[in-house]
Amino acid sequence: QVTLVESGGGLVQAGGSLRLSCATSRSIFSSNAMGWYRRAPGKQREQVATITSGGSTNYASFVSGRFTISRDNAKNTVYLQMNSLKPEDTAVYYCFVGAAVTLMKYWGQGTQVTVSS
Repeated sequence: QVTLVESGGGLVQAGGSLRLSCATSRSIFSSNAMGWYRRAPGKQREQVATITSGGSTNYASFVSGRFTISRDNAKNTVYLQMNSLKPEDTAVYYCFVGAAVTLMKYWGQGTQVTVSS
């Protein structure tokens, strides 16, 4: 059974920052790309960012340089640093294992991010 443990969500004012974390087992983390997607109420899921096992990153256009995905191989953890948050970033954010959300093998339980105006 694969477990992804997410943390770091919360309530923040527009312009603020949050850092999301997602930890999993070494066997999963070391050989797979990881990523984050989000789902806002009434909207389809959106891929936010991905990072390969080698550290190459990819971002959705709406990120516009505000978010940074990274991975700590020693801690088997992937992070999403979110800066300059906007109310439209409000969503449940999910960590996943895979090269893209359409190819994801596993995903976490989600963490709520709420950005107030």
